[in-house]
Amino acid sequence: MQTNFTEAQLRDAGTHRANQILRSCVHCGFCTATCPTYQVLGDELDSPRGRIYLIKDMLENERVPDAKTVKHIDRCLSCLSCMSTCPSGVHYMHLVDHARAYIEQHYQRPWHDRALRWTLSQILPYPTRFRLALLAAKIVRPFRGLIPDARLRAMLDMVPRHIPPVSRNDDPQSFAPEVQRKKRVALMTGCAQKALNTDINDATIRLLRRLGCEVVVAGGAGCCGALTHHMGREDDSHKAAAANINAWMAEVRGEGLDAIVINTSGCGTTVKDYGHMFRNDPRAADAAKVSELAMDISELLMQLDLPEGGAEDLTVAYHAACSLQHGQQVKTHPKTLLMRAGFKVVEPADSHLCCGSAGTYNLLQPEISGQLKSRKVRTLEGTAPDLIAAGNIGCMMQIGSGTSIPVVHTVELLDWATGGPKPLTLANPPAFAKSNKRSSAAQAVPILR
Repeated sequence: MQTNFTEAQLRDAGTHRANQILRSCVHCGFCTATCPTYQVLGDELDSPRGRIYLIKDMLENERVPDAKTVKHIDRCLSCLSCMSTCPSGVHYMHLVDHARAYIEQHYQRPWHDRALRWTLSQILPYPTRFRLALLAAKIVRPFRGLIPDARLRAMLDMVPRHIPPVSRNDDPQSFAPEVQRKKRVALMTGCAQKALNTDINDATIRLLRRLGCEVVVAGGAGCCGALTHHMGREDDSHKAAAANINAWMAEVRGEGLDAIVINTSGCGTTVKDYGHMFRNDPRAADAAKVSELAMDISELLMQLDLPEGGAEDLTVAYHAACSLQHGQQVKTHPKTLLMRAGFKVVEPADSHLCCGSAGTYNLLQPEISGQLKSRKVRTLEGTAPDLIAAGNIGCMMQIGSGTSIPVVHTVELLDWATGGPKPLTLANPPAFAKSNKRSSAAQAVPILR
């Protein structure tokens, strides 16, 4: 794609990077075939190619963003399926992230949109605030029908029936391995996950200790910054990221780290991009080191001796989170590990398509998100599984709100299969009978052992 930025414009680091990305696009349109919003809406401007044209025009002309441009960029899930499809290697993630930051700086949203986005940015990344908000939402939920804003209704719909107690395992500390130490790793405990499901971090710690890892929860680490980053709030996201970089590098310079392990794939995609986010910052070298050490839990487990067999005879439908399969290009490890543990693994049709969670997307774009959720649940149920496994808390909440089939984190199943407790979701499952599930051979894609 030909661009016409001036030398003065290109002195801005974000515009310079955008120019590189735009020039790599050849207009082929392969991205439209795998873009969830294009499939749902059928509008060229709701495809990556269409959004690229809008972003190019906005940045080149230094335009104040108009409502039309903002609408179509807001509708992007950042699922990054287009990056898996693109034959030219267009780094759409960096482009749309810069566009969102530009919009945040130059576009005056309606007051109610500004208020909602500010509220989300001040609650979701902070576990204590988020817990209090969840409790308040449970009180308000009986009056859901009186709330006119569909986005607020969507927020109430996502509140879990049970809010788990705080896990002290998430406090800064170090857990010794149960066998001879193989690795020393820092666990990113996250933010929203600590309020929604404390079992995931607990299972991760148990499993890694059993496999010979010293697990460190670093003091000062918290939210990865993804939630605010995708809303274009760069100051907020970089502040959160900087706190993590400082916390983890203190461990690196102390007793050392072999990895920074992340069990929420949306966070993993962002942490692995810290090197880019801080490329022009005094922390550039530290940020690059953190990105180098960052690993999804499945990547780390592939380096350890996970025992074979041991699992109950259960069929697991594996949901591939977009941030894992597209953002990090980790596609086979979770399935390999589940099969090694003894589970029968199947995949739904169109497994590359987003479930509609996408950070705050299901709260800000509930109609589109709802359509994507219905499609994803339908294809998952079509595999007739005993349970659904995923590696991202957002996907788990989204899918779990649309099906009676238990949804469990991959690491909880691996912990259970290797000597840990049975996941609570399976110990007290919703009432459902396998004979009553949807069964469609066309939708079931078995993963052979």
